[in-house]
Parts: sequence; C-alpha cells; structure tokens
Amino acid sequence: MQQRRLDRAFFMTDALELSKNLIGKILVHETSLGTVRAVITETEAYMGVEDKGSHTYGGKRTERTEAMFHVGGTSYVYLIYGMYNCVNITAGAVDVPMAALIRMAEPADEASREIMERLRALEFEKKGKKVPVSLNKHLADGPGKLCIAMEITRAHNDLDMVTDKAFYVTEGIVVEESRIQTGKRIGIDYAEEAADYLWRFTLV
Repeated sequence: MQQRRLDRAFFMTDALELSKNLIGKILVHETSLGTVRAVITETEAYMGVEDKGSHTYGGKRTERTEAMFHVGGTSYVYLIYGMYNCVNITAGAVDVPMAALIRMAEPADEASREIMERLRALEFEKKGKKVPVSLNKHLADGPGKLCIAMEITRAHNDLDMVTDKAFYVTEGIVVEESRIQTGKRIGIDYAEEAADYLWRFTLV
C-alpha cells in the first residue's frame, strides 16, 4: 500500500520531537536494485548549538555540517571512522542546526528485504569476505549497516526529503507510546554531561 509522504510541517519541530516521531515511519530510497522501504526503529536526537554531542555544538558551521543548518526535512549524511556513512534528517527552521540520526530500520516488505540483503551481501563480496548466515537478522541494525542496506552515501547529503523523488519518508506503522524506549546516545563519550541524556528512541 502506498503511504503518504511526510510534508514540511512534520519536520518543523525540534530534534527531540522529530526523533521520537520518526519511530515507525518509513524511510524510502530508490536504489540501483529497486525501491527500498524500511520502518525506522531507532533514532537519536542532536539538538545543535547547546548539545555537546552535536556536530554543531557552539554554532560550529563547516562544509561538513552545512546541511544541518538547512530547513527541516533535509538529509545530512556524513562519514564516521573513515568508512561508514550515517544518515540524519534535519529538524526545525533554517540556521537552527538540529537533526535526528537514523540508527536502525527494518524492511517494510519482502521486496525491500531482498534488495537490502543483496546490497549488504555485495558489500561483503567487494571486500572478499564471506557473507554471514546471520545477515538477514542484522540487515540495518546500526547506522552504517542501514546506509549500506539502503545504498545511502554522501552523494545523498543535503537533499530536500520533502520534495526529492528518490529519497524521502512516508507514514508507516502505528506505534503506541509504551513501545518507545529511551536511552543514552551511542558513541559520544566525549560529550561530558550530554553523553547521559536519554535522547535515543528505540521501538521495542
């Protein structure tokens, strides 16, 4: 069933609200192997200039972080550890640099699962590695895996996901409040007190 695309108004909030509201929504990308639709199951909020865990803490504005300063609904894709892409979606008004990191997602249908499995398998094959038998259980359970499984690269940085024809978000499944678990964000031990904020949202 074709789901309604999320409009600009959905993204015109802060990153905390957006991160929570994205749980259960469907991330869509037109890959080289076909359309992939994945239900978002984990996000993290990055609240910008006052958030020590954010790339834009203190108002830091660089070529890398520029997309975070763009209007809510803009993609922000960056590289970590020199090898993995992470995809975020900005929140709120222009020049207010907040974003929701998409940490995990699950295939929304069997066709998407098949494409995601093939894209992940190709990544192993390119590196000359054996494809693990557990691949289908861990297709997109981390931001780097998600980007590989959905063929999201830095070429998809700074796209308007409200209007883009190949990369966007739609309505998804109904999620009861009780099914959203909060926790600490991952991999930001350097962020002092901000490392303890319960700004990660997981569908359970």
